[in-house]
This record gives sequence, C-alpha cells and structure tokens, in this order.
Amino acid sequence: MKKSRWFGHPWLSVLLAVSWLLQHTLAPVHLISAVLIGLVVPRLLHDFLPAMAPVRLVPALRLMGVVLWDIVLSNFVVARLVLGPVSRPQPAWVTVPLALSHPTAISLLASIITTTPGTVSCTVDEQRRIILVHALDCSDPAQMAADIKARYERPLLAIYEHTPKQTGDSA
Repeated sequence: MKKSRWFGHPWLSVLLAVSWLLQHTLAPVHLISAVLIGLVVPRLLHDFLPAMAPVRLVPALRLMGVVLWDIVLSNFVVARLVLGPVSRPQPAWVTVPLALSHPTAISLLASIITTTPGTVSCTVDEQRRIILVHALDCSDPAQMAADIKARYERPLLAIYEHTPKQTGDSA
C-alpha cells in the first residue's frame, strides 16, 4: 500500500487518537487502541474523504486560540443572559457574506459559528455566497457579521486560501 493512502489525512488520525484518549485512560490498551483507530478509520474512509488541503499551521493555531477563547467567553455571556434576573435577549438573523471558496474552510466557519454558544449557522447559500446565522442576542447584525468575518473568516482565508487579508468584502 502507498504511504499516502495510509496517511492521507494525518490531522484526522491525530484527532481520532486524541479524542479516544480524552475519553479513556492512558493505559497501554487505550494507547494501542488510539493508535489503531487513528490509523484504520481514516484508511477505511479514504475513498470518501476529499484530498487533504495544505494547512498553514501558525494561523491555524492562532484561530484555535481565538475560537477557544470565544467559546469560553460566550458560555459566560449566554449563561448570564439565560439565568439573569432581567433577561431580555434580542434574537436576530445575521447574513454573513462569504469571501471563502474552499469547501473545508466554509464548513469550518459554519462549525465554529455553531460551536460558539449563542450563535447557530443555519444555512450556507453557495450561489449567493452567504452564510445565515441565528444569534440569541444581537443588537447590531452588521457588526456581528463584521466580527465573524474578522475573527474567523480572515484566519480561515489565511489557513486555506493563503490570502491573509481581505479588505473589500462584498455582500
């Protein structure tokens, strides 16, 4: 077998192995299981997965830090909003124009939005090049769209499309 067929998706292999270990102990049986799962599952799925896109590591790590920070912060904001004595959320639909074209980057943007408490990506309209987001509390949809583009889309552009800055985004 070709090496590329066994290691065509190294990030998936690592993610599966780490996910397994997070759910179990570091006992030898679990370490061996993690390695086997990390090797065998991507190999079995190889024909169904798209080719691995080259990823720029430093921008990916920066984005991961931003996303983790936003998830923690949003948990507190949503908890205060939901559990607060004078809770009056302003739900809103936010249309975010997409500069992204890479399918993996678009999927990651939708996942990041949905993973962040208080927002859900509801649809990606590839023809109109927008993503529709529902926000639990949003007083300024245009500002929220700008924040999503700045905090998540621009780093994804740098990671997948190798264009670090987009100055003129059109709707």
